[in-house]
Amino acid sequence: MVLAALILIVVAVFAIFVLLYFQGRQRPDTGAEYVALGSSYAAGLGLGPRVPGSPIVCQRSVNGYPQQLARITGLTLTDMSCSGATVSHVLRGGQMFQGPQIDALGPDTRLVTLTAGGNDIAYVGDLTALAYQQRGGVAGFLIGLFWNGAQPAAERNFEALRANLVSTLREIARRAPNARIFVVTYPAILPPEGTCPALGIGADDAGLMRQVGVRLAEVTREAAKEAGATVVDMDQLSAGHDACAPEPWVNGAAPKQGAPFHPTLAGARAAAETIKHALEEAD
Repeated sequence: MVLAALILIVVAVFAIFVLLYFQGRQRPDTGAEYVALGSSYAAGLGLGPRVPGSPIVCQRSVNGYPQQLARITGLTLTDMSCSGATVSHVLRGGQMFQGPQIDALGPDTRLVTLTAGGNDIAYVGDLTALAYQQRGGVAGFLIGLFWNGAQPAAERNFEALRANLVSTLREIARRAPNARIFVVTYPAILPPEGTCPALGIGADDAGLMRQVGVRLAEVTREAAKEAGATVVDMDQLSAGHDACAPEPWVNGAAPKQGAPFHPTLAGARAAAETIKHALEEAD
């Protein structure tokens, strides 16, 4: 019995490995008008069914803002966004056997959106860890054993993030010289001051992480300006729609739909509509 169970486990693990490998090694379609790049904030983690045929590891939903934008504009889309992706994954690949996200760019690309950087400086990961730790239980206990706590913004490597963003945006422009490149900042998760029950963290932790979010938005804007890309500033536009607001564009720690500290369906819709308006103004 034990041997049979072990064999089944080994077979299952091997099958998952093979599936992830072949999904990751698929060549992307380079003929789309619109190519979406980025992390789970673009992928729409938890906002609906997974995009058919997309890598399981990416958890790319049919309601992420790229998918919604493609539906309301009629643009053909190659969505490369992937939960857990860093800027380096966008530029160089290496995420669970996947190549660079920018490999989807081609001569027909007319629009590129990029939302990335939060994973590079452990922004959402630290918010989630703080909430679990404060909640207690087994998860909180384990996090306390293996996690050293949230670092202040000044101790996070924002310079490396800025350099990677600039390099990525310049490579996007080189590969897709006729495309409009929109850098979409992360929407505000935390209120301007204090905390609320939905966040599941104390005021001091919220204050620390607020500075991380502010600096992430600043660095993203700076990199976009240096690389000549257009900023769609969801950080500023989401004022009054943080996780504590009556109509949040971002979830708190324990949402009924979507992922903790990730965009709500309304937040993804707002991003799609804002980008659509930016496109119309540029015409």
